[in-house]
Amino acid sequence: PVQMSAALAARRVLAAASHSGSEGGGQPTWKILTIVLAFPGVSVCIANAYMKAQAHSHEQHEFVPYPHLRIRTKRFPWGDGNHSLFHNPHTNPLPDGYESSHH
Repeated sequence: PVQMSAALAARRVLAAASHSGSEGGGQPTWKILTIVLAFPGVSVCIANAYMKAQAHSHEQHEFVPYPHLRIRTKRFPWGDGNHSLFHNPHTNPLPDGYESSHH
């Protein structure tokens, strides 16, 4: 309910700003809205991502060789043909398991 009322309040403010800006005087309104709504919203999102990253475990998951995952019907056109383009050896296993099992 609290998030819903905040969303409705923000929608009303944005609607009022868009109607008042029809004669060219809307720039100060949008500048205020950016400072009051956008910057705090982005700050909250950054803080949330940082806290979730701190609580995240960085241990490798157990490798289970499911037959429907990591299917290679054709080699990749780069490297040795077995690693994806953005391969991370700590988080992305190859079809036969992780490259390094230290951790």
